[in-house]
Amino acid sequence: MRILYINHYAGSPRHGMEYRPYYLAREWVRSGHEVSIVAADHSHLRVQQPELEGRIRLEESIEGVRYTWLKTLPYHGNGIARVRNIGAFLYRLYQEGSRLAAEVKPDVVIASSTYPMDIWPAHRIARLAGARLVFEIHDLWPLTPMELGGMSRWHPFIMAAQAAENYVYRNASTVVSMLPRVHAHVAARGLTMERLHIVPNGIDPGEWPASIPELGKEAAATLARIAGTGNAIVGYAGNHGISNSLDTLVDAANSMRDENVSFVLVGGGPEKEALKRRAQSAQLNNVHFVDPVPKSQVPALLQWFDVAFIGWKRQPLYRFGIAPNKLMDYMMAARPVVHAVEAGNDPVGEAGCGLTVAPESPEAVAHGIRSLVGLSEAERLAMGARGRECVMRHFTYPVLSKRFLEACGGSERLTAPP
Repeated sequence: MRILYINHYAGSPRHGMEYRPYYLAREWVRSGHEVSIVAADHSHLRVQQPELEGRIRLEESIEGVRYTWLKTLPYHGNGIARVRNIGAFLYRLYQEGSRLAAEVKPDVVIASSTYPMDIWPAHRIARLAGARLVFEIHDLWPLTPMELGGMSRWHPFIMAAQAAENYVYRNASTVVSMLPRVHAHVAARGLTMERLHIVPNGIDPGEWPASIPELGKEAAATLARIAGTGNAIVGYAGNHGISNSLDTLVDAANSMRDENVSFVLVGGGPEKEALKRRAQSAQLNNVHFVDPVPKSQVPALLQWFDVAFIGWKRQPLYRFGIAPNKLMDYMMAARPVVHAVEAGNDPVGEAGCGLTVAPESPEAVAHGIRSLVGLSEAERLAMGARGRECVMRHFTYPVLSKRFLEACGGSERLTAPP
């Protein structure tokens, strides 16, 4: 089968996030399918942007996946420059549509750019190629910028996103959602349930070899020093942003300052300096900040954690469910997890690999940590093992890629709806 995967923000191991399109495409290629990814040349998620050097597009192959990078406009933040970047990508998709349909000859066209407006050029390409049209839900737009960003439903951008979302549910042959509890939302907008399939985020088992690479010297020395005190280590690894609710973790550490527990926050992000100041102001000797480690060293890093923490803000939008990559890493590392969230699903509870507690509550987080630290080592190991088993059974990309492909219609050539 020939698959055309449109994702504005698609990345690769060389370019950085987002990784999901790459992992899925690589698995499809390994299964004998031909896969082309179309992405913008500029994304705020990537560590490295592709170099077009004045060209309007760049084509390259990455592990058998054909990438087409389209020239857009640079931007920072979520202002008008990002809107222009989106507009430039959609315009270039329309320009390239006939060529992509003729050269790729896709059996399936997947529109997957977080925002839903790529459904329009994707549907045109699908019609030209006689292909099946699939839409992939990352976040529910325009609901996400309305509820998280406070944008009015009458804002022109929101109205465009709403028109596109309505178009999706009328015209897509299949809708694949990463969020597990979107059924009522999409049904209210006209999508029949037989067209909806849930395929969450996952992990690449190849990044978790039996022989784990060593952690960098500086991080390893810091963690060894902390472990040498005999304290249990509660760890967080990932972005330090507002949505990660790390202020709650620091406040929980404050309430546990006289207990035999140390807190380690690994990573970077816009809130890291503010969190450092918060810890310093409270004179918290039990909180330690470590610089980001390479992705390849994350398995080694997580082995130092006795308990892993992941937190969220209290947000009604999470009623549609969550599918965090960070949690998959914790579970794959067989770490027991304290998960501070209120959402439509409870991955930690479902897997039996830790405790789910109320979000934005230092008291609840501290109670969860005490409960897990108070278990015997054997009990924590068993809890962590359940998490790893759950991931290996349900959340690896070899498994998820098959589920996605089955949702797309398997290997048969199917036509898009009229």
